[in-house]
Amino acid sequence: MMASGFALFDTAIGRCGVAWGERGVAGVQLPEAGERETRARMLQRFPAAGEAAPPPEVQRVIDRIVALLRGEPSDLSAIALDMEQVPAFHRRVYEAARAIPPGMTLSYGDIAARAGAPGAARAVGQALGRNPFPIIVPCHRVLAASGKIGGFSAEGGVATKRRMLAIEGVQLSGVVPLFGGDGALGFDTELAVAHLRASDPTMARVIDEVGPFGMRIRPAPSVFAALLRSIVNQQLNGKAAAAIYARVCALFPRGRPTAGRLLRTSEERLRGAGLSRSKLLSLRDLAQKAEDGAIPTLDEIANMADETIIERLSEVRGIGRWSAEMLLMFRLGRPDVLPVDDFGVRKGFAIAFDKSELPSPKELAAYGARWKPYRTVASWYLWRVVERAAARKVMPLAAAEEEP
Repeated sequence: MMASGFALFDTAIGRCGVAWGERGVAGVQLPEAGERETRARMLQRFPAAGEAAPPPEVQRVIDRIVALLRGEPSDLSAIALDMEQVPAFHRRVYEAARAIPPGMTLSYGDIAARAGAPGAARAVGQALGRNPFPIIVPCHRVLAASGKIGGFSAEGGVATKRRMLAIEGVQLSGVVPLFGGDGALGFDTELAVAHLRASDPTMARVIDEVGPFGMRIRPAPSVFAALLRSIVNQQLNGKAAAAIYARVCALFPRGRPTAGRLLRTSEERLRGAGLSRSKLLSLRDLAQKAEDGAIPTLDEIANMADETIIERLSEVRGIGRWSAEMLLMFRLGRPDVLPVDDFGVRKGFAIAFDKSELPSPKELAAYGARWKPYRTVASWYLWRVVERAAARKVMPLAAAEEEP
């Protein structure tokens, strides 16, 4: 394909390239090992093109690609592509792939059928392997028939493909069972850390200083049980919270409170375990809502969006947005939660970014958009920043409902 110019530009997955000509976009280049390698690859692919500032229509293409790789809604399906030298079968494959919306996937066989060549899955794989327009022609959304991620010809191979799918919210196989397992998270933590490094130099420095990501899932037998512990722990330090929670559990057979049993337990016994009047009322409300079916089950919550979970759980007395976000992070292992009202996260941001004042929740949310879809991991690192600063000053951290 002929190109008159090319430009490099930054994205959440690294520095990409785009080439253009009279007929539209002539090619897109995913990040190579470094900027020098990406530029060399563009010059190899388009020897007649010179590096230049992109014209307005190409800048709009760049802006759409950057937005998509930040996890934002962005339609690339109408971008003009120069396919004059692309074989006819490859064109049909690319058009079929372009019809896959973000967050969705198809198999190589599905694409073959849509391209009018049922049974030609291998040929589809070869065509996508030669795709000149990655991202715009989203070959990363095409998987093997088994649902396995399959190969990818870009730098980083499968890891790059997995990262792009994660940004779009695609859930791949191998997720740890909800609230159980060995505490491992249901997303690729190495990929998450690599994404944060690439998307934010300051976060990369924080990661180097703090070390490996060490967050684990905290098991619980049910959503009700997790919320009960969250309410009991509110505004208490770790030892006091653990002691009161143990006394509450001891009131019930096998140490397992249920909604029905809690509603039948007298106020005197619950207060005797150390619960305040306010927490008692919150636990009663939680138990009644659980009995009425307003608290989602494990199966139900697994398929609910983060904001829907927050809305549902915030209806319980004593469970606000922050408490729901902690459940999303530490119980459900959701990868993209940024608790912008959390003092520790805001303090960690101020320390890491050398700010004299805490960021407002709105400011933190705006900056944190670059960490999508792994804002949970970024939050964990910001908590660690505060811990390290407190340790250096020999100062205790304020108590929280859950230990970050």
